[in-house]
Amino acid sequence: MESLPTTTSKSDRRSRSKPTQTSKPSIFLAFFSCVAWLYVAGRLWQDAENRTVLANLLNKNLAQRHMVLSVEDKLAVLGCKDLERRIVEAEMDLTLAKSQGYLKNNLQQKVSSSGPFLAVIGVYTGFGSRLKRNGFRGSWMPKVDALRKLEERGVVIRFVIGRSPNKGDSLDRNIDQESRATQDFLILEGHEEAQEEMPKKAKFFFSTAVQNWDAEFYVKVDDNIDLDLEGLIGLLEKRRGQASAYIGCMKSGDVIAEEGKPWYEPDWWKFGDQKSYFRHAGTSLFILSKNLAQYINVNSASLKTYAHDDVSVGSWMMGIQATYIDDNRLCCSSIRQDKVCSLA
Repeated sequence: MESLPTTTSKSDRRSRSKPTQTSKPSIFLAFFSCVAWLYVAGRLWQDAENRTVLANLLNKNLAQRHMVLSVEDKLAVLGCKDLERRIVEAEMDLTLAKSQGYLKNNLQQKVSSSGPFLAVIGVYTGFGSRLKRNGFRGSWMPKVDALRKLEERGVVIRFVIGRSPNKGDSLDRNIDQESRATQDFLILEGHEEAQEEMPKKAKFFFSTAVQNWDAEFYVKVDDNIDLDLEGLIGLLEKRRGQASAYIGCMKSGDVIAEEGKPWYEPDWWKFGDQKSYFRHAGTSLFILSKNLAQYINVNSASLKTYAHDDVSVGSWMMGIQATYIDDNRLCCSSIRQDKVCSLA
C-alpha cells in the first residue's frame, strides 16, 4: 500500500525555525553585557587609581606645609592670645597699683619723711582769691611757723590751685611768688585752673596729695567756708584706722537738664527719668580715707567726671566698696553747735 506523501505545515516550519531566530538577540544581549561590564570595571579601576594618586599628593603636601586650622582651632588660638594680652595688662596694672601703694600690705612711704600723717587738707582756691587766702591765714589757718608745728601733729594744710591756661603768664608767676613767701600751696602742674575744668580738679588733688604725703585721710575744702580746725582734727582722730571711709554731708538733688540754668548737667540723661542725683557728699567739705584716695590716683585716667566735682567723686565711690558716713557736723549750713565748718 502506497503511503501518501507527507506534507509539512506552515506551523511546523515556524516551530522549527523559532529556536534559531530567538538565539540571535540573546547573543547580542550577552555581548553588550560583557562590553558594559568591561566599561564599568575599567572606570572603577581608573577611579581607584586616581584616588590613590590624589591620596599620595595630599599626604605629600601635608608633610611639606603647616596643618590647616579649622574655624574652631582659630577661635581657640585667638582666645588664648586675648587671654594672654589681658593677663599682661592685669600684671601691668598690678605693678602700677603696688608702686602707688594702693594694695594692702604694700603701702609705700611718701616723699615726706615725717609721715604718716593724720590728714592732708586741701583748700581749693583760684587766681583771684588772694584776699580770701589772706583772710584764712589770719583766722583758722596757721601761718608759716605754726603750719610747720601743725604738721608735727600730723596735719598738713595747703591751698590747692592749678596752672593758668596760658602757662607761665602773670597769673602763674604771682602764685609762684606767693607760694615762696607763704609755703602753703599745693600747685597741680597738670591741671588747668579754669571753671570748666573744676570737676577734674578732684582727680589731680587726691592723686597729687597721695603721691606727696602718706596720710590716713585726705580732705577737700572749698574756700567759701570757715573751718573749725580743732573740731575737724578731733573728728578724724576718732576714725583712725577706718579704711574705705567716704565721709561728708550726704545729699542728693535734682539734675538740671535745661542748658543755661545754674548747675546745668550736660549728662543729665544718664540719671534716669526722675532726673535725680545719687547720694554723695556735698562739695564744701568731704573726706576720703587713704585707700580711696589711692584708688583715684591709680585709676584717674579712666574716671568719668560730671559737671560738678562732688557728683564726680560720688560716682567714683559708687563703683567700689566705700563706706558712706553721713556726718551732719560736716554740713556747713547746719544749725548744729558742734559743726566743724560754717559758710564764710
